[in-house]
Amino acid sequence: MEVTEVPVLIVGGGGCGLSASIFLSDHGVGHVLVERHADTSFLPKAHYINQRTMEIFRQHGIYDTVVEHAATTEQYGRVRWQTTLTGDGPLDRRLIHEMDAFGGGATTEAYAADGPVLPVKLPQLRLEPILRRQAEERNPGRVLFSHELVSFAEEGDRVVAGIRDLESGEVTRVAAHYVVAADGGRTLGPALGVRMQGVSKMVDVTTAYFSADLSKWWHEGTIITWFVNPYRPDLNSTLLEMGPTWGRRCEEWGLHFVLGDVDRSDHEAVAARIREVLDLPGLDLTVHKVSHWSVEGVLADRYRAGRVFIVGDAAHRQPPTTGLGLNGGIQDVHNLAWKLAAVLCGRADDSLLDTYEAERRPVGGRNVDWGLAAWFHHRLMTEAALGLGPHIPPQRRASAFAQYFDPSEVGAVTRARAAEIFGTHRAECQAHDLEIGFAYEEGALVPDGTEPPHRSPMGDAYHPTTRPGHRLPHAWIERDGQRLSTHDLVGDSNRFALITGPAGTPWAEAAEQVAEKFSVPLTVARIGAGAEYADGGWAAVREVADDGAVLVRPDNHVAWRSMGAAENPAGVLAQVMSEVLDPGAADRP
Repeated sequence: MEVTEVPVLIVGGGGCGLSASIFLSDHGVGHVLVERHADTSFLPKAHYINQRTMEIFRQHGIYDTVVEHAATTEQYGRVRWQTTLTGDGPLDRRLIHEMDAFGGGATTEAYAADGPVLPVKLPQLRLEPILRRQAEERNPGRVLFSHELVSFAEEGDRVVAGIRDLESGEVTRVAAHYVVAADGGRTLGPALGVRMQGVSKMVDVTTAYFSADLSKWWHEGTIITWFVNPYRPDLNSTLLEMGPTWGRRCEEWGLHFVLGDVDRSDHEAVAARIREVLDLPGLDLTVHKVSHWSVEGVLADRYRAGRVFIVGDAAHRQPPTTGLGLNGGIQDVHNLAWKLAAVLCGRADDSLLDTYEAERRPVGGRNVDWGLAAWFHHRLMTEAALGLGPHIPPQRRASAFAQYFDPSEVGAVTRARAAEIFGTHRAECQAHDLEIGFAYEEGALVPDGTEPPHRSPMGDAYHPTTRPGHRLPHAWIERDGQRLSTHDLVGDSNRFALITGPAGTPWAEAAEQVAEKFSVPLTVARIGAGAEYADGGWAAVREVADDGAVLVRPDNHVAWRSMGAAENPAGVLAQVMSEVLDPGAADRP
């Protein structure tokens, strides 16, 4: 049987696998992607694309296309708690609480200062077709849907996989140096003995994806609205816009709700239950899909198994709170892609690939823990704020809401106390530091012995820093009349950047020597008065002197920095590059 030889095989064509394909193509790495489904997701699933992910999309030239279809912070930037969607009673359609969220409203200024782009809202069923088109354009003929992995074996310095074309039934063989397992944990991880550690199947959730005209009742501008029914807790629900039009004229919706004993395969019965939950008995609606999923918080015990790298949902699964699932998966493969490129082209040792797990698994663990904590806190928060809970019998539920909305002094105190409690939700919907402030403490970097900046316990206060392992701080700079972000210095290929100040010419000269010695593409940028790049904010976040230097990796994380000048800058920089590209050298005899 003929064997197709490729450097990398990607198993899985969801958001994570398709992103891996795009990044590898931009790094010049040949690969094949196989996906058992015939098309991309038909479920909304993840819908918040956070700031870090949008920065990555910007780096790889797909930001504009995503934004063209997405809701912007002006269109979605609040979260809302409301009693009911409809009704004319004194407790119906009442606003319980709302707050700015995910880069919207009062949070926009901080987000805009800390990154070149803002987050957006775009459900996965609308994002994945964009990613698929981009992947196919960059890697024509090798993004294969309706193809499944049927066998797998390591043979020396390669992996040989059997791939079945589900349309023809033909099985072919693909031999790859490395495999990216973006299959959601369905095949490769279990076959290789990778164990998911944590808590699974905690809560069952039903989500209906449907079309309807809700323009008469919908309060636009929210990313998510929780309906806390004042009469029946079984009518509590969560409603989200799913586009393609955003706002009051939105055509498609996602509804998390209690299905009860309704058969989810019976769309007519499901539609009737949706009408009951929304209190719209005559609503004309079309149910597209009903999904039933379990809340879990699990983390793979390892991210690398030989020549296979575990990414995305195959590596970590957590509640949707804070939007850490798909975003974390895309950031996984962004971390991995440049390392695969460096190893496959001979610039780096295979030990560089071990740093994928060293760097990303701690981040995955924190995201799982954070998502779980936010999930459990959300229910407790709502009950505490409204005076609800298991101790309140159903017949007293309406009176608790009546007290909340009472115009008296007691009602004012109740609402003030509730506002304090709802404010703790910022750990979920304003977790700016969690989105862009994560750092790698060990891996493809050279620590400088400094302590990390203080991290807010609520995750809402980001502190930019050039400390090794952290995301490079964004600042606007200018060259030849062109406005750039510091993030633009690495470009979209496997390029490093050396940033120095107006007195950093020795570092700049050393960087050119080191780039030639290691055959590493490297942008040299002197920023400041009299330098090639004009400073539009870099001095405020660089944390190094005018004669200091910051080495940036292709994924825009800091690999190393020097606070000032050095006696032998070429020697220092060469040693640094060696440690970054061959982190296992120190452990060899």
